[in-house]
Amino acid sequence: MKIKVLGCSGSEMPNSHPPAFLVDNSMLLDAGTVTSLLTENAQSKITHIFITHAHLDHIKSIPSLADNMLVNNIKHKIEIIGVKNVLKALKANLLNNSIWPDFTNIPSHKPVLGLRSIEVGKRYSINGYGIIAGKVNHSVPAAGYIITDSKGRRLVYTGDTGPGAGLWTRVNAETKTTAVNALIIEVTFPNKMKDLAIITGHLTPALLLGELKKLKKLPEKILITHPKPQFSKIIAKELHRLGIKQIEMLKEGKTYVI
Repeated sequence: MKIKVLGCSGSEMPNSHPPAFLVDNSMLLDAGTVTSLLTENAQSKITHIFITHAHLDHIKSIPSLADNMLVNNIKHKIEIIGVKNVLKALKANLLNNSIWPDFTNIPSHKPVLGLRSIEVGKRYSINGYGIIAGKVNHSVPAAGYIITDSKGRRLVYTGDTGPGAGLWTRVNAETKTTAVNALIIEVTFPNKMKDLAIITGHLTPALLLGELKKLKKLPEKILITHPKPQFSKIIAKELHRLGIKQIEMLKEGKTYVI
């Protein structure tokens, strides 16, 4: 499984882009930064987008991606996948013919976008991958994903989450014999901002440690996403002090193979 980091920042600034991860060239995990970085040819290969929640920094490239697909006459539909409340918010607040045209109905005979609701805890086969959504603790309805490829390689992506994600129960159930190959998990704030992190549904390095202790097996790779760029250096130092060798801060533009 190849994961290209298009964006992994908790704020948008020069050289810091909102979250989006391209898996095996065809599948996106969130869509904060897509069209400004991928060529038209690369965009045309995208068939599925898994959305963790409907905050703008995780969905803002969907409108321009849909527009490019239409203009370039790409024949296949892009399926946007998420839990019911997330898709409901996406449709009501973005693809609503006010903020942006509703590309789930354009063109009328063959829309560019489709919405597919999935339930937390159920196993789905989508695009050749096993997919399970698990609840995470954010300030709006949100879900992370357990993704398993045809070779049994397993990736867990939390999206934005604070302490207490229900996702871990399902991860433990799926990893009784082998550890997760990679966990992409957020750390937005440094330890001194713990109270703000909890209020807004985010993690600090210390809170991350508490979440990792809930896992029966530590993942082979623990890849950190969503740090506020203003605090990235102190977050990196605090993560290093945890003494967990699997932890690595993601780098934008890099491709990770698991």
